[in-house]
Amino acid sequence: MNIFEAIVLGIIQGLTEFLPVSSSGHLELAKVILGDTSVAEESMMMTVVLHFATALSTVVIFRKEILEILKGLFQFKWNEQTQFSLKIILSMIPAAFVGVFLNDQIEQLFGGAVLLVGCMLIVTAVLLILADKAKNTNKSVGYKEAIIIGIAQAIAILPGISRSGATISTSVLLGIDREKSARFSFLMVVPLIFGKIAKDILDGAFSSTFEVVPMTVGFVAAFFTGMVACTWMISLVKKSKLMYFSIWCASVGTIAIVYSLLN
Repeated sequence: MNIFEAIVLGIIQGLTEFLPVSSSGHLELAKVILGDTSVAEESMMMTVVLHFATALSTVVIFRKEILEILKGLFQFKWNEQTQFSLKIILSMIPAAFVGVFLNDQIEQLFGGAVLLVGCMLIVTAVLLILADKAKNTNKSVGYKEAIIIGIAQAIAILPGISRSGATISTSVLLGIDREKSARFSFLMVVPLIFGKIAKDILDGAFSSTFEVVPMTVGFVAAFFTGMVACTWMISLVKKSKLMYFSIWCASVGTIAIVYSLLN
């Protein structure tokens, strides 16, 4: 992978992470278009690095909320911040389980599986349509809802299933307020990404066999693009109809399926 390809992938990740269109799915399709010949493990590593960049941009954008949560936790009281943190932890369990016990199987899906990505984008489109028709309420995320949303996040590890699309759609279908759904969706992924990076470091996954320069360039591109996109797109996700994103996912998914069948 050269520097230009890394920049393109970084920009795609930064732009698509905060929209319910599957950043991992778009990354896999972009790798195919760019002729990426990386083995599945290295391809997955690039995906993780780019997700880490956008997770870091999320931390920067939500720094005030995160600091408030941390301050509340250090009060060692059963307050709103402690309860919110517990819900975040509960939501992480399903995806953490999949990441720990099915990591090798997941890596094999990140090697240009165009047909899989296309089918999963269609699934994402259907989810968004269902959520678009759901009524908006003022309901907050509860403990049971946190676990269900966490299961949706675990399923969204599949390339083509939008993580934000799956979690926000699940939240809305559970009757949770769209704004609160978006806030919970963006914050719940941050600990998982940092945990994944920590696990890879401890396992020695970031070895000299990986191309450091392209990954660094891709990281920087994803981080700064994510900063801009997060500021602009979070409001877009909260206020706009999910139907627009559904149409996009269905269109890209259909193109990916046709491409896969013809090649």
